[in-house]
Amino acid sequence: MDTSTAIRNSIGDVHSTEPKELPIYNASKEEVERETFHGLVLPTEEEKATLRRVAGSMPASCYWLCAVEFAERASYYGCNQVYKNFIRAPLPPDGNGAGASAPGSQYTAGALGRGSVTATAMTEAFKFLAYALPIYFGWLADTKYGRFKMICWGVAICGVAHVIMIISALPPVLASGNAIGPFALSLYMLSIGAAQFKPNISPTLMDQSPHKVPHVITDKNGEKVIVDPEESISGVMLWFYLLINVGACFGIATTYLAKIVGYWAAYLVPTILYFMLPPLLWYLNPRLVKQPPGGSDLGNVFRVLGDCLHHGGVTSIGRKGFWEAGKPSVRHAAGSTKEYGYDDQFVEDVRRTFQACGIFLFQPIFHINDGGLGAAANALTAGMQTNGLPNDLLDNLNSVSIVVMVPVMNHIVYPLLRRWGIRFGSISRMTFGFALCTFGSIGFSVLQYYVYQTSPCGYDATTCAEIVPEGENSLSSVSYSWYAIPIIITAIAEIFVNVTAYGIAYSRSPKNMKGLVASINLFMTAISAAIGLATAPAIRDPYLIWAFAGPTICGGVLTVIFWFTFKHINEEEFVINTDFSDMKRDSDRESEDEQVGKVTGVKEPVVEETTKGDKKI
Repeated sequence: MDTSTAIRNSIGDVHSTEPKELPIYNASKEEVERETFHGLVLPTEEEKATLRRVAGSMPASCYWLCAVEFAERASYYGCNQVYKNFIRAPLPPDGNGAGASAPGSQYTAGALGRGSVTATAMTEAFKFLAYALPIYFGWLADTKYGRFKMICWGVAICGVAHVIMIISALPPVLASGNAIGPFALSLYMLSIGAAQFKPNISPTLMDQSPHKVPHVITDKNGEKVIVDPEESISGVMLWFYLLINVGACFGIATTYLAKIVGYWAAYLVPTILYFMLPPLLWYLNPRLVKQPPGGSDLGNVFRVLGDCLHHGGVTSIGRKGFWEAGKPSVRHAAGSTKEYGYDDQFVEDVRRTFQACGIFLFQPIFHINDGGLGAAANALTAGMQTNGLPNDLLDNLNSVSIVVMVPVMNHIVYPLLRRWGIRFGSISRMTFGFALCTFGSIGFSVLQYYVYQTSPCGYDATTCAEIVPEGENSLSSVSYSWYAIPIIITAIAEIFVNVTAYGIAYSRSPKNMKGLVASINLFMTAISAAIGLATAPAIRDPYLIWAFAGPTICGGVLTVIFWFTFKHINEEEFVINTDFSDMKRDSDRESEDEQVGKVTGVKEPVVEETTKGDKKI
């Protein structure tokens, strides 16, 4: 058997969910002289610089997990789209008692009639909890319960929450005037369930990757290429993000359901979709690679940090050699007799983790520019000429644009870059995304300027309808269709930033901290929500231009700082801190003896060991 065939067999048919016995082969003389890892030929430095990098095939379980994410996000965003009107507006007087208005009516769909202040407070608190609580649940999954179990618990809580939410929207409950109690209960239960689900689903998906190290294969065209773990994970995470946004498009359907049928129907459809999850998870349970909880590495992280600060001082933070002071080998060489519960590699993992957290700190301003600060974009469109369309309709172009562009990136742009030998590293992708978002957000400021210039009320454009006499024009002549341009540009930027951030959170964290680091990435959204809430009093006429321009300027400056701070990371290899020995499914755990050396769907090839010098091949 030739080398390329053996290597291809070593990664196996990764779309298969059943183990596959592989033939024994004898290492050739050429292979003996090459460094290998579990039968995979590792690239030399020359090959790293010259060979094209490709994405490897991923197991079918990865795509099933993408379907799981789709069902959860469709239910989340499908309901989220109608919360504000449900809370803010009263039952339409010409409606059916379920929150819908009569056909052709000018009344807005509504139910609780609690006003915009309560609606904003409840929905922003919901969003903050959904993205802040993952810090706790990610840590719990890493240390005590495991990621898959935490996902299942989150699904159970959200399932109950969805049922309660439907009950709160039934006409008899709305008519009683007591609907806010069960609705609030269901809303915050949903945030808790989502917080358990969200930080654990993406690490679980990436755990399934069989591509742990870059390795050389010969493709079907006879070309030697490098199967790159980063490109492999990036490809499947693009599909993951695509299905998140397909799910988000369900907000369009639920908006019309609330308007035409009522809120019980708007909540029922996402719930039906959500109940796809239990059978999907039951099917996947024995087929998934599951990282067991490994205890907390957090204590060791603080010990490393303490040693570095103690021996290097606060002034050495960020400087070369700061982390070296915390390595056990360095401490022992300096005369320490202390026993350490970690090795030098763990200190390197901690260094990489803190780098990842530094990268994430640049995201809140990106999230603000991606759609505007707080309710600023909604205030902008309130003064535009919409020709009868809802002024929040084009916001859905965010998800639609991503759904359209992800296949383009995954099947055209990224493969072309790889074929041309252009390595578009993680920092390059995020920098491009930050820059693109900054460019797109300029459009919001420009549009707001022209709305002020052309509004009958000038710099009171948002509330012009309350100022001019009834029946007179209160809108700017600027067409609502122009609003689509910044929405589409900032949406495309998400593909470069958010998808890359998933991979950084996974690859730059210790094995037993992946859920926690993924949740820190999510927490950046909570920070941007908190900033939006804190600045809400400033989101009004005549300050709206600066509500857009201020974050845009900050975004431009931070993009430059980001590039020069982290550009060296582009040259680092993508590291997955899990080994083939970690890839065990429930069906593989038949006995303690069988737990060693098994790989999901792929059994490790048996290679006759040949000694060359001190190296074993």
